[in-house]
Amino acid sequence: MKSFVTALLAMSFLPLLTAAETQKPASKKPAPSGPKWQKLTPQTPAGFTLKTLEVAKYPEHTVELYVYVPDAAGTWPCILDIHGGGWQKRQVEADKPMMERLAQRGFVTALVSYRLSTEAKFPAALHDCKAALRCLRAHAKELKIDPERIGCMGGSAGGHLSGLTAMTTGLPEFEGEGPFKEQSSTVRAAIVLAATQDLVAANVGKKSEGAILFFGGSIEEKPEVYQAASPITHVRAGVPPTIFIEGEKDTLKIGRAEMMEKLKSLGIETGVHTLKHAPHPFWMSDPWCAETVDIAAAFFKKHLGEPMLE
Repeated sequence: MKSFVTALLAMSFLPLLTAAETQKPASKKPAPSGPKWQKLTPQTPAGFTLKTLEVAKYPEHTVELYVYVPDAAGTWPCILDIHGGGWQKRQVEADKPMMERLAQRGFVTALVSYRLSTEAKFPAALHDCKAALRCLRAHAKELKIDPERIGCMGGSAGGHLSGLTAMTTGLPEFEGEGPFKEQSSTVRAAIVLAATQDLVAANVGKKSEGAILFFGGSIEEKPEVYQAASPITHVRAGVPPTIFIEGEKDTLKIGRAEMMEKLKSLGIETGVHTLKHAPHPFWMSDPWCAETVDIAAAFFKKHLGEPMLE
């Protein structure tokens, strides 16, 4: 009888316990920190004309330049953008808003559609970037460019190529067989956005499909190619001032700190700007595109100067 009463009393508490449980506040997911992603779309700004130039024509792809040229008379410094996309996606359109805003800050800005890894292996993309710089100089008069004042920038895979373009400035073995050989591919300043600068350190013990596609093999198969493709390999006296812009939430930074140390040891200007809450690829959206443009405009004005208006 006692055991029956005990069981009955226990059962009488079950509804109370269940009711108490249902009254517990539901667990809330933490609110995401930082601003929301705001997608940007290209729109040629007033006072500029967007021109398309053919750099080189290959069976697999025609390399082109898209150039924002001021309508006003004068001569402008120029910035070449090298888009990202893991070396295998063409993301020119996504970089246009950034370059449109930089054009409004006093530059001729250009974007190059280089050959992707699905079209040609490394160093084809680098050769196309060099050819694009030579093409800009060959057409400097019609594009209102001062050929002595050209810089480059790029993000992610484009940041790798921007760093490599800058660090191989003056090395003829990286020029390739593209056109406009009478012109120089030199850049006077460079910006790297969220990009690996040491391809060896980034790929040892790994099997990155993107890298294998771009380089034509793994690092074990082609160690010398990964070494040659690493911007940090080519840091030496005479390379241009180079700064880095990164997102706080970005992870593509391998080799950046070490490359900065090498630049500093040679007395070459460098620095890093980390954008709060910024993801990868931060330069394609606001508020981080605006922050990137502010940093880039100040840096390029310092090293490329102001336009010379007529």
